[in-house]
Amino acid sequence: MLNQFSRTELLLGKEGMEKLARAKVAVFGIGGVGGYTVEALARSGVGALDLIDDDKICLTNLNRQLHATRSTIGRYKVEVAKERILDINPEAVVHTYQTFYLPETAGQFDFTAYDYVVDAIDTVTGKLQLAEEAYRCGTPIISSMGAGNKLDASGFMVADIYETEVCPLAKVMRRELKKRGIPRLKVVYSKEKPLTPMDDMAISCRTNCICPPGTTRKCTQRRQVPGSNAFVPSVVGLIIAGEVVKDLTGDI
Repeated sequence: MLNQFSRTELLLGKEGMEKLARAKVAVFGIGGVGGYTVEALARSGVGALDLIDDDKICLTNLNRQLHATRSTIGRYKVEVAKERILDINPEAVVHTYQTFYLPETAGQFDFTAYDYVVDAIDTVTGKLQLAEEAYRCGTPIISSMGAGNKLDASGFMVADIYETEVCPLAKVMRRELKKRGIPRLKVVYSKEKPLTPMDDMAISCRTNCICPPGTTRKCTQRRQVPGSNAFVPSVVGLIIAGEVVKDLTGDI
């Protein structure tokens, strides 16, 4: 029967679509990368999605985040993303968590319940905790490395963390994962050397913070506010979604 996933079924077949419909995927971080991942998974027919992010949409998100528009500023990212998913596939099961993932909040999530985990958060502590939990439970996971301060969207690739080069975030992750005895982690990364953002206080969140009221983690708390664009985070997010779909369907 013709439906919203018919074009995908032409490539993956009925069995592949059934696997996606039965799958439950958790996406940690619904920002520039995770927002595109979530949307692509929903449009691919993934049946259940858990969305984890405590942030609200800000004016400065409009340059790169799929769910960020003038009308959604000030709303929680997970709630806006959920609305989009259900508008695409009303039969999808979507749970949202307005939570900042850290070791202190890790107990809220049962990784054995997931068929796949996506790490699209930007804190090393949280990323390491996600990798540890997924490894302990035997749950497949894919992690986004640094996408900020980069301009070459064509340079991103899929690799094991121990095969990565250049990326500063990947270097830290390699060292810390090795200490924890984690032998592998599938990542999306780039060898492009990150640019240094312009030190222009007139357009910096550092001195002109416009985070919506109630925002817990403001940009002013960062050591450096990264530069971003419309095309790098989206490409990373779509690469991640493609890997999740291929792995869930057995790379049909």
